[in-house]
Amino acid sequence: MKTTIKREDILGPLQHVIGAVERRQTLPILGNVLLKSSGGDLSLTATDLEIEMVASVASDSSEDFQTTIPARKLLDICKALPDGSSINFSIDENRVSLTSARSRFTLASLPARDFPGLDEIEEQQSFTIPQNQFKALFDNTSFAMAQQDVRYYLNGILMELTAGKIKLVATDGHRLALSEVELDTGVDDEKQLIIPRKAVLELSRLLEASDSPAKCVLSQNHLRVETGLLVFTTKLIDGKFPDYQRVIPVDGNKTMQVDRETLKQSMSRIAILSNEKYRGIRLTLSKGNLSIQANNPDQEEAEEELQVDYDEADMEIGFNVTYLIDVLNVLNSEKVQIKLKDANSSAIMSDSKDSSSLYVVMPMRL
Repeated sequence: MKTTIKREDILGPLQHVIGAVERRQTLPILGNVLLKSSGGDLSLTATDLEIEMVASVASDSSEDFQTTIPARKLLDICKALPDGSSINFSIDENRVSLTSARSRFTLASLPARDFPGLDEIEEQQSFTIPQNQFKALFDNTSFAMAQQDVRYYLNGILMELTAGKIKLVATDGHRLALSEVELDTGVDDEKQLIIPRKAVLELSRLLEASDSPAKCVLSQNHLRVETGLLVFTTKLIDGKFPDYQRVIPVDGNKTMQVDRETLKQSMSRIAILSNEKYRGIRLTLSKGNLSIQANNPDQEEAEEELQVDYDEADMEIGFNVTYLIDVLNVLNSEKVQIKLKDANSSAIMSDSKDSSSLYVVMPMRL
C-alpha cells in the first residue's frame, strides 16, 4: 500500500498531536501515532490514555489503510526533510518505508488494531466559543494550577458553566486565579468540571489567537474540543473542586493602583536578593508611596520605592514575590489594582478597568 503526502501537509498535524505522546510509556504502542486513511483523508491519532488528539490531512491514497509508527521519529524525519518535498509512504505488514528524493527511511510499525482509544463520549452538552477567548481563559489562569499535589483535584482547572457565562478557576492552595467571559452556553443548571493539568497546557498550546470557533462537547467523564481539522479529547478529573468563593476576600478596604510594568520590573529586581527557598518580600504602604524590601540568610538586602495611588492607613504585608510576578505577567492592563485589608488577609489583584479576571494571593509571615 502506497500514498504520497507533502511534507508541509503532514508536519503541522504531527506537531499538533505530538503533545499526547509521552516520552516514557508503559505500552510501546503509546509512543506511536495511528495513521488511518479513509476516502482520501488521512487522520493522525495520538493518545496517552488520558488525552487523545486527532488531526486530519488530505492525501492522494485511493486505498483505505491503517498502521502505527513511532511518532517522534516520524516528526523528526519530517522536520529534517527540505521545504516543499513530498514523502512517499509504503506500508507493509510490520514496516513503513518513507522516501523523499534521495532519502529513504524504514520504521518499525505496530498493528493498528492494538492502538488504544478513549471511550466513545455520550454528548450531554455542547457550546461554541471563539478560540482566542477560550485560549485567553486558559492563559489567564493556568499558572495557578497545582503540580502533583496530593489533592488531585487541584492538579487542573475548574470550568464552571452557567447560562450566560463560562468561568475558569485554578488554585494551588496559596493563590487563586479566576477568569470569565460572557457566553451563551445553553446550560440550564450550573455545571462544573475539572480539566487535568496536561490537557489545560495542551489546549493552551493548540488554540489559535483568532476568532475562529471551537466547539466544546461535554459528557459525564470527558471534554472534547473540535477546531477545524483537529479533535482534542480529554478525560475529566473525578473529584470536587473546593468552594473557591470562600477564599475570595470581600472586605478589602484598602486599594492601591500602580503602573503594572513599573511594579513588575521593581519586583523582579528586588526578588534577586529574596530568600531563594521562600521568595518572601515585604510591602510597606503609606500615602502615595510603596516600599518593596527583601533580604536573605546572607544578610543581603534590597529596597525600592514607588509612587502609587494609595490614600489609606499605613500597613505592612509580606508576599511570595513569584506569585505576584506571575499575576503581573498575565495582566495586560496599564495599571494594576491591589485590594488589601490587613497583614493577615489575602490580597486581590486585578486590571484597574476590567473585572473579568481576578487573582487572590495569600500573605506570608516574614
